[in-house]
Amino acid sequence: MIAARIAQPIVLAWGLRRALIAFLAGGASTLAMPPLDLWPALFVTFPVMVWLIDGSGVGRFNGVAAAAGAGWCFGFGYFLSGLYWIGNAFLVDAQIFGWLMPFAVLALPAGLALFTAFGFALARLLWTAGPPRILTLAAALTLAEWLRGSILTGFPWNALGYALTGSLALAQTAALVGLWGLTFIAVAVFASPAVLADDRADTRRPWLPPAVALAGLALLAVYGSVRLATTPTDYVEGVRLRVMQPNIPQDQRFNYRAKSEVMRRYLALSQRANGSEAPGLAGVTHLIWPESAFPFFLTREPDALAAIAGLLSPGTVLITGAARYADAASGPGRIRAYNSIYVIDHDGSILSVYDKVRLVPFGEFLPLRGVLERLGLQQLVRVPGGFLPGERRRPIESPRAPSFIPLVCYEAIFPHAVAPQGDRAGFILNVTNDGWFGSSSGPFQHLTQARLRAIEQGLPLVRAANTGISAVIDPLGRIVKALPLGREGILNSRLPNRIAGPLYSRTGDRTVAVLIGLILIGSALRRRRYGEDEDTRNG
Repeated sequence: MIAARIAQPIVLAWGLRRALIAFLAGGASTLAMPPLDLWPALFVTFPVMVWLIDGSGVGRFNGVAAAAGAGWCFGFGYFLSGLYWIGNAFLVDAQIFGWLMPFAVLALPAGLALFTAFGFALARLLWTAGPPRILTLAAALTLAEWLRGSILTGFPWNALGYALTGSLALAQTAALVGLWGLTFIAVAVFASPAVLADDRADTRRPWLPPAVALAGLALLAVYGSVRLATTPTDYVEGVRLRVMQPNIPQDQRFNYRAKSEVMRRYLALSQRANGSEAPGLAGVTHLIWPESAFPFFLTREPDALAAIAGLLSPGTVLITGAARYADAASGPGRIRAYNSIYVIDHDGSILSVYDKVRLVPFGEFLPLRGVLERLGLQQLVRVPGGFLPGERRRPIESPRAPSFIPLVCYEAIFPHAVAPQGDRAGFILNVTNDGWFGSSSGPFQHLTQARLRAIEQGLPLVRAANTGISAVIDPLGRIVKALPLGREGILNSRLPNRIAGPLYSRTGDRTVAVLIGLILIGSALRRRRYGEDEDTRNG
């Protein structure tokens, strides 16, 4: 009875009131995301989605348009609240980009909300009374979220499945079904209390779906807890990592005049004593610096390479982010470059290079560049013409350590693109620069998404971030060591060993795709029978 009294005003709401309810429910749903991780809040906000779609039936096109409108408002509230921190990037160089901040902060959530609108519309198209509609909504929104992560360049940031990663035990489910499986489970579980408000004619035991959902969530927590308890962290013999977090301000990182100061700081910090350890790099096999570490092209600055060679001792290699000059793509007054990772030996020789494949739209390149440049727009990174994308991701070899999968910055948010086909690497290396986003929720969200890649692939993750959060994470997502946000320092750690490839690393998204397809087909058949039954009753 209580649930029915709560649901009725939402189901009957229309116009501005309905839009406001959807917007507030979407905004409140970000409480489940890092750094708060208050995922039980979704037991309150996700039933609102069900009731909004229930109330769409009186609209045009059998309520599909009304459902899409409610879905857009829900998505706009969700993405506006969850991605507000993107505005910080436009204040790094406020004289040039500051005027764009309001447009970016509003335009990106408005565009991403179109995918939520599609999910609501598809669900309404297949909608019927009773508990099965919860699975219909879960399947439709999972498909919509997958599309959000795939269409154009894709942007699966804060996918709904991340709500289940605040608990490390629940996050272990990703080893079985990945992010999109977590998304389906999250929607199905957290939306299930909506059935408590159903008419008894449609649902004889309204308590049963929430009870089954809670029982399923408990079983997943037990599975995760057992997995964590029975899989201790062990380490690769002979590998000693040092991750350097310089915490350099953004305006200095891209200022060539700060070249000497940046190098001095890197060299001094890399040799700093940490606790009881002596200064220097004795015993360190792999020194790791963050993304785009230098305000210059490393290979075109012999003195910088010489300084690196003077820093490294025999037996130590440097793995660092750096912009790589692309000679063939450049011309008079025009510079093209790659956002790359270098592996550099102790004598200054370059052993391996990886070029970032997935670039950040408007950050590292301009879509429709010719048109937008004529309007006076440019990408945030100060490389005229923007970065060039690399050809493919591949494991990188490094002396005295297993090969690693390189991920530059937000490449770590794409679950289906992490591990290339072929031999499994020994670990994932994520170099990033979250300094664009200040002390906001963005860096915490980015860390959570990168950590889930470790669980999905059964590979440890080493993360070097300019301003934090740098970390070494084992293949079950346990943080071995970390440096907090906004602090300079060094992190010394052993390298965790990989584990046998979990189910998701072998099957990918195929299992979830089949499940979603079967549910949508079943919903369509049920909707057809439901319509025929209504015609019979009305006839």
